[in-house]
Amino acid sequence: MSARVSWISLTPVKALALEQVEQVELREDGLRGDRRFYLVDENDRLVNDTGKNGPLQTVHGLYDEEADVLSMRLPDGTEVRAEVERGAELTTIFHGHPLPARLAPGPWDAALSDLIGKELRLVAPAYGAADRGRSGAASLLGTASLHALAGVLGVDEVDARRFRMSFGVEGIAAHEEDSWIGRRVQIGAAVVVPQGHIGRCVITTQDPATGRTDLDTLKALAAYRGELETTEPLPFGIYAAVAEPGLVRLGDAVAVL
Repeated sequence: MSARVSWISLTPVKALALEQVEQVELREDGLRGDRRFYLVDENDRLVNDTGKNGPLQTVHGLYDEEADVLSMRLPDGTEVRAEVERGAELTTIFHGHPLPARLAPGPWDAALSDLIGKELRLVAPAYGAADRGRSGAASLLGTASLHALAGVLGVDEVDARRFRMSFGVEGIAAHEEDSWIGRRVQIGAAVVVPQGHIGRCVITTQDPATGRTDLDTLKALAAYRGELETTEPLPFGIYAAVAEPGLVRLGDAVAVL
């Protein structure tokens, strides 16, 4: 079986539920429409979906780029929707580093604040909110790697959404994607160059359907991948820069060039 794209995931608002799509334009700054916004607290610090913020993963976002309209569906079925307003400029703290953004006030601020019980504000950066910038514009994970982790955990399967990856790849051996670092990889009409391993954090222990902790993925990764020489500890999947932008569809071929 040749390697193929098995899923494509994105979210218009970092930390909200991942949305599965059939195709995406992969650009140098990431997947078009992905992480166009993120959330900050009262101190202008990035808010992730960890700990008590886990319920953010139960909120589904949809962004209409042409109309500049953002909508969110809350877990109780309530929907908030409005045209995006770009407000005051501010310097946010994004993974410990300053990142300029503009406030994007709307009905979502109150709705999300109520959901997790603390003040949140939506902000819009100039070029999206990839954790590793353009070096990490895309991320890839083999489906066989998920099966390997499930075996270590003693469960039938591990939901890929826990790892919040851009692309799933089927038809390769478990962790074969690790060998792609530094090489050019064709994915659909695009070409990426993987830059390093993605070290995992507590988010992966949470059920993406509920935001509640239910699986000790970190202990499992430490048990069978903790001693590997990798770019980040507890590695699972890889991040990549985009060398040649292009369209990527479900079922497209993936090949090392």
